[in-house]
Amino acid sequence: MAIRTAGKLFKDLVRQRVISTSIGPSRHCSSAAASAPKIPHSSKKGRRLLTGVTIGLIIAGGAYVSTVDEATFCGWLFSATKLVNPFFALLDAEKAHTLAVAAASRGWVPREKRPDPAILGLEVWGRKFSNPVGLSAGFDKNAEAVEGLLGMGFGFVEVGSVTPVPQEGNIKPRIFRLRQEGAIINRCGFNSEGIVAVAKRLGAQHGKRKLETSSSSSPSNDEAKHGGKAGPGILGVNLGKNKTSEDAAADYVQGVHTLSQYADYLVINVSSPNTPGLRMLQGRKQLKDLVKKVQAARDEMQWGEEGPPPLLVKIAPDLSKDDLEDIAAVALALRLDGLIISNTTISRPDPVDKNPVSAEAGGLSGKPLFNLSTNILKEMYGLTRGKIPLIGCGGISSGEDAYKKIRAGATLVQLYTAFAYGGPALIPQIKAELAECLERDGFKSIHEAVGADCR
Repeated sequence: MAIRTAGKLFKDLVRQRVISTSIGPSRHCSSAAASAPKIPHSSKKGRRLLTGVTIGLIIAGGAYVSTVDEATFCGWLFSATKLVNPFFALLDAEKAHTLAVAAASRGWVPREKRPDPAILGLEVWGRKFSNPVGLSAGFDKNAEAVEGLLGMGFGFVEVGSVTPVPQEGNIKPRIFRLRQEGAIINRCGFNSEGIVAVAKRLGAQHGKRKLETSSSSSPSNDEAKHGGKAGPGILGVNLGKNKTSEDAAADYVQGVHTLSQYADYLVINVSSPNTPGLRMLQGRKQLKDLVKKVQAARDEMQWGEEGPPPLLVKIAPDLSKDDLEDIAAVALALRLDGLIISNTTISRPDPVDKNPVSAEAGGLSGKPLFNLSTNILKEMYGLTRGKIPLIGCGGISSGEDAYKKIRAGATLVQLYTAFAYGGPALIPQIKAELAECLERDGFKSIHEAVGADCR
């Protein structure tokens, strides 16, 4: 199987090389673009090197796999992706992001064949997660690469934010690297192809994944029960509002009506700092009214035995204690299914404040956000008395970081910025380190460790 995969990848890359003399522009293609964006002249050398290195790795891998088992070869493929990461750094940040999404959508990424450590498995909302490590919204905004991203070994992937009507977002440049600090500042502003385009993609992927799952697994196989509606891996859909919309609730309701049938969970994003007035929806009255309307829209739809998808709210890290108390009160009163803590921050904690790039407007993500978001997470766990599943997001770059989030009250965790810098190799690394942390401290499961620092 691995040999066939290597061969297929080699043929694909050679074909792309013949057509365009480089795989760089072809990977920039998306369903929303008629032609590939131009890459600056300064990156052409890096592009050629990337092509050569990638093809060389595949050829070497094809030879190497004949001498080892599939699991070992799988590990080699993930490790080999580290050699490609420096070439992405030669590109503009947003072009590199577009390239990465295109690569994942075409299957030009390693696929995890090794089972996750048993200690990482857990059940949340009636769904079985093979591991608690997910990819946060913002990476695959338009659901182009769900299959490739889940195949890399994430326990769950969240797409979006998706707006009802397509919108370009803020003017470019709008993504800025702070590489030394392991951080990124973005002010994208919900750039989205809109719910119709995303629904078409999710519908096609949903059918394909269900067909593959049913053909590869017998009904009596417990493994088939792991995952979401369409097969292994959990899919979350993050909903946003249009910048010019005057009725935020109507935007979120429209997202629910169109996309919830494909989602294993839904997220109301009211915490992006890049859409004017959005964070005002985190107030007690505003949030309560919004959640009621969205819950009603979800519950009035026809659902099978599994019932409607869980509904979560994603909050900001820049909230006062009173704000957190209000959100916790609303979450408990309305029996919200979960909270994601947190989105990016408008603050510039040390050492980011010393970097000239910190003057750029937008939300900060990455390592400098870790302490702030984890403190908010711990406080919210206490305010909700552990009754609501929390997803810890912000600054995770290692298994130890993920473990600290879990001990602070997170049932699941998400990353993005560290993945943007570290690439696919980071995923198995974080899972292995997290399993080691749990075993080191005598926990037999994720659930046992949740909120350990709050007890």
